Amino acid sequence: MDSLIETDRLKIVPFEMKYLEEYYSEFDEEITKYQYPEPFESISAAEEVLRGFIDCMGQNEMLFLSILTPDGDFVGGAEVHGLQEEYPELGIWIKKQSQQKGYAYEALTSVLKFSDDNYHKDWYVYEADIRNVGSMKLVEKFEYQKKEIDEFETETGKSLVLQKFLIRNCK
Repeated sequence: MDSLIETDRLKIVPFEMKYLEEYYSEFDEEITKYQYPEPFESISAAEEVLRGFIDCMGQNEMLFLSILTPDGDFVGGAEVHGLQEEYPELGIWIKKQSQQKGYAYEALTSVLKFSDDNYHKDWYVYEADIRNVGSMKLVEKFEYQKKEIDEFETETGKSLVLQKFLIRNCK
């Protein structure tokens, strides 16, 4: 598949089902500890949700992207939900063995630029649990405005303390 976005170290492409198994196995309890979504209960549940995201991307409602190395190794995922909204919402995750290498910042910077250029958005919603040190540090690398904190328990009993930000690439 052709890259949608290329950086020095990454290829960012629309998600394809050939990454389903790795997405399913890597999107685990540790990755989702401070996120609203839970790990998928089964590979078929993952497939159903991810096919829905692919459909939404096909309808120009969102970007649903895989983050890959130049060799095609799966590193994680990035999403931009609500492309027709004033403030689309960002999501990004990097698999455990690829964390602490700057991939999240590199990918998010590139996805923001792509979205700015193609959808003419200035600001994006980004939520991070205040206990998720990596996500909170990532926000600080962008121009941002702090918004409200939402503290709640999910349907599955997970306790979250989400700080909402508006972020954009530094101009």
